[in-house]
Amino acid sequence: MSFWLRLVINAAAIWLATALLTGLTVVAGEGTGSTVIVLLVVALVFGLVNAIVKPVVKLIAFPLYVLTLGLFTLVVNALMLMLTGWISELTSYGLRVESFGTAVVGALIISVVSFLLSVVIPGARKRK
Repeated sequence: MSFWLRLVINAAAIWLATALLTGLTVVAGEGTGSTVIVLLVVALVFGLVNAIVKPVVKLIAFPLYVLTLGLFTLVVNALMLMLTGWISELTSYGLRVESFGTAVVGALIISVVSFLLSVVIPGARKRK
């Protein structure tokens, strides 16, 4: 249950980021149902990128994390969002990221909203 809840939370955070930023868009078919499905698929790809690629990048960039006192996290999160956008661009649907600056702000919004929703929704932070 926790996996599905995290997926919905990430989809909601991505939706809010796309609603707030003009350079971050979700391309979907006609209707709300297709938009929700595309958001869920983008959230799944985003979760997979964060689970597989991000630990490798964090290990390689560890000196930069130390040098910048952790602020390099914003850059890594933006790169993960851009990678998600690039992967979803291989299809006709998905997330489109206009620039690196948009990715930084979008990743910040997604991180904050995802954290807040995880705190507010009971059972979202439990891991088995």
